[in-house]
Amino acid sequence: MAKNNNELSAQNKSLRKKLRLALVVIALLVVALCAVTIVLNNRPAQLPAPEEPLALPSGETAETQTDPLSLWTEEAKLKSELTSYIAAITNPESPDFIPEEDRIAVFDMDGTILNETDPVYMDHRLLLHRVVDDPDYKDKASDFEKEVAADIQSWIDTGKSPEGLPVRHGQAVASAFAGFTVQQFYDYVDAFKALPMPSYEGMTNGQAFYKPMLQVIDYLNENGFKCYIVSGTDRLITRAVAKDAVNIPVRQMIGSDEAYVATGQGDVDGLDYTFKDTDELVLAGNFLIKNLKENKVDVIAQEIGQQPVLAFGNSSGDFAMAKYTTANNKYKALGYMLCCDDVERENGNVSKAESMAKSCEENGWTAISMKNDWTTIYGEGVTYKGK
Repeated sequence: MAKNNNELSAQNKSLRKKLRLALVVIALLVVALCAVTIVLNNRPAQLPAPEEPLALPSGETAETQTDPLSLWTEEAKLKSELTSYIAAITNPESPDFIPEEDRIAVFDMDGTILNETDPVYMDHRLLLHRVVDDPDYKDKASDFEKEVAADIQSWIDTGKSPEGLPVRHGQAVASAFAGFTVQQFYDYVDAFKALPMPSYEGMTNGQAFYKPMLQVIDYLNENGFKCYIVSGTDRLITRAVAKDAVNIPVRQMIGSDEAYVATGQGDVDGLDYTFKDTDELVLAGNFLIKNLKENKVDVIAQEIGQQPVLAFGNSSGDFAMAKYTTANNKYKALGYMLCCDDVERENGNVSKAESMAKSCEENGWTAISMKNDWTTIYGEGVTYKGK
C-alpha cells in the first residue's frame, strides 16, 4: 500500500510540474502577442504606392487641362476679354450678371469654326464632287447642276466667284440630292468628309475645324451657355459636317434650307397630306432660302427666339448677326470676327484680313488674328501645302 501511495505522489508531482510549465508557456505567448499588437498599432502609417499618372488625351498637355483657352496666345485680346466677361456674367453679385437661360452664343461655321475656302467652300466642293466625280450620279446630273458645277470650277481656276452663285448653288444642292433620306445624306457627306483636304497634309475634310474656336465653344458650354451654329451652308450639310466634331447638338445647328417631302406624298400639298406609317421623309429637291446677312437675324428670331449676347463670324455675311447681337441689348454683349491673316498655316488673305480688322474697329467688335492669336490652327501633324 505504501508503495502505491508513493507512486501516486510522484505522478501528481510530475503532472503539477508539467501544468506549471504549460502555464508559463501560455503566459509567454500572451505577452509576445501583446507586444506584437502594440508595435503594429504604433508604427507609422504606410503610404500607398504612388499611382502612375493618368495619360492625357492625344494632343493635350497638363496646361490644356487647367487653361480652357490654352490654344490662344497670352496676347490674344479674346482670351483676356472673354475670361473677364465670363467671370462677370456668371457672378450673381455682378451688375453684368446674365441668367443661364439668357446666355446665348451664335457662331457662323465656314471661316469661323471651319476652314472656309480650300480653294472654295466645302459645300461647293461637295456639289462639284457629286456632279463631276460621283460615278453613280455624274451621268444623271441635270444641265443646270452641270452649269453650277462649271461655275464652281471657274471660281477655283480664276479665284473670282460668279455673280448669283450662292442661290444657284443652293438650288443645285437641293436637286442633286433629291430623294435622299436625312440618314442617306449624312452617310454621303460622311464619305466626303473622309477625303483629304486639297491643300493640306495630314487632314481630311471632316477634320478641318479650328481647334482654338472649338475651345471657345467648350468654354462657353461649361459656363452655362447655349451655343448655336448659324451658317450660310445648307442646314443638312452643316449638321453632317459638324455633328461629330463640334460640341453642339444638331438641333442647334441652323443653315440654309431646302424642302422635305414624304415618300408617298407625290405632288399633294402638305396641307392635304398626312404622313403614313410606310412613309419616309426625303429631300424634295427645292431650295428655300440662303441663310446670309439679314436672313441670319430672321432665323435667329424665328428659331432661337432670343437675342444672343455673343456672336462670332468672319465675313460681311455675318455683320447683321453681330449687329443684332450687340445693338440695344439689355445685357453686356460682344461681337468677334476672325481675320484670315495666316498664310503659312492656312489659306489666308492678308488684304481681306486687314479689311475685316477695320470693320471690327468701326463697329466695336473684337478682331481675332489667326496668325497672332492662335498657337495652332488644326493641331499637330497638319501642314498647309500652299496655293
